[in-house]
Amino acid sequence: MTAGIHDRSSTTASLVFALPPPDGVRAYYNTGKTDDKNIALDAHDVKIENLRGKETAATLDTTGFQLYKHAAKHTAFTSDAEIKDEYYPESIELIKRLTGASRVVVFDHTVRRRNPNVIGDSPDTRQPASQTHIDQTNAAAVARVHRHMPAEEVPELLKHRFQIINLWRPISHPAFDWPLALCDYRSFDGNSDILPVALIYPDREGEIFVVKYNPNQKWTYFAGVAPDELILIKCYDSFQDGSVALYTPHTAFSDPTTPEGAPLRESIELRALVFYDSE
Repeated sequence: MTAGIHDRSSTTASLVFALPPPDGVRAYYNTGKTDDKNIALDAHDVKIENLRGKETAATLDTTGFQLYKHAAKHTAFTSDAEIKDEYYPESIELIKRLTGASRVVVFDHTVRRRNPNVIGDSPDTRQPASQTHIDQTNAAAVARVHRHMPAEEVPELLKHRFQIINLWRPISHPAFDWPLALCDYRSFDGNSDILPVALIYPDREGEIFVVKYNPNQKWTYFAGVAPDELILIKCYDSFQDGSVALYTPHTAFSDPTTPEGAPLRESIELRALVFYDSE
């Protein structure tokens, strides 16, 4: 059954986009109150191409994302302390090897285990993120360097190329249920298709991009990503001369072709500051 899913050329599913608030006011989302936001959701049925068999067509610098086959040594993902002690170090070395980066600093992770009975979203019950988005704006990416790196190192680090990369991996079983849709950066209009949204936390403020619908966007996915596979998702790149992808709009989605009885999606994503020696 899964082989048939892998071979499908595409699926069509509803993706959730955003509408900006009226009158040009700043968009915001209060993370402590799910009903305290001023953006409206905007669902559209979208054709999503299956890149199985065409995996090499997607790279970090062209499409903004890339699939790799590499099994993790840590496989439990039940303890935050063990994830930090065991999965972080191996992921740092893996990202270095795959990207050629000179330094990688992981600054957070999220484990998601889908449960249709969960109401709300807490750190212990994270569900697949079901709205199209980009994890960081440009300003938020630079703020991450200031927040997570020693202050005396920041000026020199910001002189060189750096990225924020999300390493996404299924846990326990292939992710046929609620897979990850990824937008090809080359089909995306960075002037008209994104909306910065302030994330209001009790002690600070962050900022992400949410995505506005555009029929020219090309959405893709890899059917049935397995635990011995991973996707690197570019969230930011300081190298902005027009030659490389700067980020990847993405979202989880309910795939109508999911095999009946497929186990509910479990996954882990970690976000890392990725530094290079080059300018």
